[in-house]
Amino acid sequence: MIIAVDGPAGGGKSTVAKILAKKLGFLYIDTGAMYRALTRKALDQRVAIGDETAMTALAQKTAIELIPNPDGPITVLLDGKDVSLAIREPAVTQHVSDVAKIKGVRQVMLILQRKLGAEHDCIMDGRDIGTTVFPQAQKKFFIDATFDERVNRRFKDLINLNIKGVSREEVAADLKNRDTIDSTRECAPLRKAEDAVYIDTTTLSIDQVVETMLRTIR
Repeated sequence: MIIAVDGPAGGGKSTVAKILAKKLGFLYIDTGAMYRALTRKALDQRVAIGDETAMTALAQKTAIELIPNPDGPITVLLDGKDVSLAIREPAVTQHVSDVAKIKGVRQVMLILQRKLGAEHDCIMDGRDIGTTVFPQAQKKFFIDATFDERVNRRFKDLINLNIKGVSREEVAADLKNRDTIDSTRECAPLRKAEDAVYIDTTTLSIDQVVETMLRTIR
């Protein structure tokens, strides 16, 4: 069974998808972490993110593994190295949407994502899971929140990760830019699948969102 969870950054999709996966005994796949890992590698190797040919070639020779952790965030291995924290740094966040909009990169990731989905019962979150990666998913959700709430959540995430030197205003500007890129890119833009259940999480607790999703699934 495949459950697709889509939505903009800061909507809460990764948090609820991870909890839902644990409750159902499914594999949790954070596709955003995959694009972040590739972005981290491009920055480290000084590959020009605007060079689509170079970025596609980099993706083709990159190994990305996602290892579930029942007691915390997933472990992300980039060419065998743990980059779970490094992919959350502001520099990666600033550029990840530009990497994710590259058609060749998305085609490489699509193959890996569909392979994982074919091998496991899974909950996969991202921007285009219900529309492009798995349009045949048995259940689809679109998780959203107001812009201000999403900014607050992203800012708190950075504080919890002990990432300093980033203001709330900078987080808001970055989130606005990511929203624009994600929703207007030519290849697999962010949008709600017609058969997806829309959930506004602005005033809901995590438990309330998860219970809503469980009722829909069952």
